[in-house]
Parts: sequence; C-alpha cells; structure tokens
Amino acid sequence: QVYLVESGGGLVQPGDSLRLSCAASGFTSDNYVIGWFRQAPGTEHKRASCILRTDGRTYYEDSVKGRFTISRDIAKNTVYLQMNNLKPEDTAVYYCAAGPDLGLFSINTDLYDYWGQGTQVTVSS
Repeated sequence: QVYLVESGGGLVQPGDSLRLSCAASGFTSDNYVIGWFRQAPGTEHKRASCILRTDGRTYYEDSVKGRFTISRDIAKNTVYLQMNNLKPEDTAVYYCAAGPDLGLFSINTDLYDYWGQGTQVTVSS
C-alpha cells in the first residue's frame, strides 16, 4: 500500500523555523512529483506552496519564496519542507502529495494521486 506521512508541525512564534517531513512508503518518491499544499483556516481549498519535480526543479508560491525550501532525501524516501521566518499567515494544515511528472509544475490538486493526512502548523505570538 502507498502511504505518505507528514510530521514536524507545531505551534511556533513569528520568525521561527520548522521542518516538515513527508515520508513515503509503498512507492519510490523520487519517481514522482511531490507537492506541499496548505489549507488555511476557514478556506475550502488547498493551495500549492512548493513543488519538487523528478529532475530536481522546484516551484515556490510567491508568498513563500526565499523562506521555504523543498528538498528530497532519496535514501530515506522522504521529502522535506524547511520553513524559515514563519509568519502568522503561514498558519495552515500542510499536506504533501505525490503525482506523476507531467512536464510542468502541477498546482492542481486533482493531478496528485497520493496524499498524506496533514500536519498542523500554527504561527502565533
């Protein structure tokens, strides 16, 4: 069976850092595009924050550029999201997702086949 398990969320203060992990099992994650999506409180939809393609190219949504970094540890079959200088507006449930590499940065959630259960990140003073 295929699983994606996120971890590393928590309650932090503005300016703090967190590293989220997305551990994959049942498939080789480096053969898939991995996206980190987030769903803010009171919103209906998940938005793409960062995407990592199989060739290593990355996409960052404008609000996280320069603060978030997505990376992959092939040996551990795990993708990370390093989040620095966190802001209250980063508060959300963060999900990782895996999908086929279609040759573009897929921000459409429908294009991802596998999803984790989500991890809560709360940024508050």
